[in-house]
Amino acid sequence: MNRGDGCDVMNESEIGPMQRPRRRGRASYRQDLKAIDRAVGGRVRQRRIMMGLSQTALADSVGLTFQQVQKYERGANRIGASRLWEFGDVLNVPISYFFDGLSEGEGDQAPVVMPEADALLQDFRNLVNKRETLEFIRAYYKIEDPELRKQLVELVKRAAGDD
Repeated sequence: MNRGDGCDVMNESEIGPMQRPRRRGRASYRQDLKAIDRAVGGRVRQRRIMMGLSQTALADSVGLTFQQVQKYERGANRIGASRLWEFGDVLNVPISYFFDGLSEGEGDQAPVVMPEADALLQDFRNLVNKRETLEFIRAYYKIEDPELRKQLVELVKRAAGDD
């Protein structure tokens, strides 16, 4: 159809009805969203601990209760964009930090099954998400003397039986 202004416009009868792209099942889509909420909340928790902040301190800095921060960290509540911006500002990271490790279109393709790698990655995630691990790493990097840090690593290896 010609509007007379030099722009040709097609109406629906000429091109047929517009169709929305099909999604997988509604329940599967919601599960994907909850997994993302948990991952983002986990990154908030990880960064908060790395910075040595309590849930209460983080909550106070953005005008929340510590219970709300708990819900965000567990992924029970979704973190809105402006709240994520505030968390990034307080935790001194860009918003993209909270999405590190998530791939675009995650869940759209069949995963490549690599049981050994998946188990190793899960073990690593379990270790890194423990408070004592994060506190140890933070304290380790506060040691300015590289030789002392090296000696500490050797001591920990000996104590663990990894000579």
